[in-house]
Amino acid sequence: MAHDEGLVCFALSFDYGQRHRHELDAARRVAEVVGVEQHIVMPIDLRAFGGSALTADIEVPKGRGVGEMSAGIPVTYVPARNMIFLSFACAHAEVVGAREVIAGVNAVDYSGYPDCRPEFIEAFERAANLATKAGVEGRGVRVRTPLIRMTKAEIIRRGVGLGMDYALTHSCYDPDETGAACGACDSCAIRRRGFEDAGVPDPTRYAP
Repeated sequence: MAHDEGLVCFALSFDYGQRHRHELDAARRVAEVVGVEQHIVMPIDLRAFGGSALTADIEVPKGRGVGEMSAGIPVTYVPARNMIFLSFACAHAEVVGAREVIAGVNAVDYSGYPDCRPEFIEAFERAANLATKAGVEGRGVRVRTPLIRMTKAEIIRRGVGLGMDYALTHSCYDPDETGAACGACDSCAIRRRGFEDAGVPDPTRYAP
């Protein structure tokens, strides 16, 4: 979406010790196809803290219904993940002279993560512009979240309209060693339902 606006894009991904590191390969593929100015994969080992099914030896929930997913904050929540990621992104933006950080967080079809809510994004932007040289000098960053109020179906249809090949993308929290999606975790369920609701064929490669 940013590329379609004519923006020069710098992509930032994080290798934080997540069990679903296949998403980094997907990020590289998307960055190459879209044609970004630069794509950095930043190493941050959040396994040192653990506390999440994505960074510790905790089982990823499978086969949960919509009611269960919306009942509370799941064990796949990674403590302060988006706050950490956005802090790195704002530092990177300050160095390259970017005036916007664009993040793909979503507060509609999500699994209860507190750091995907609009009120967090608004508060973070204020804090970032108090904490950086660029912000103090009046060149602060705007944190944009264009997907935050869209349903997954709306996001998928928007991507299709922009020519996005969703076969390049990855969502599963617990893929097999080949990168095939499990089809049963919360992320797979939300993604699958999004394609169904959008009326778009699901190109995801699922494990047997």
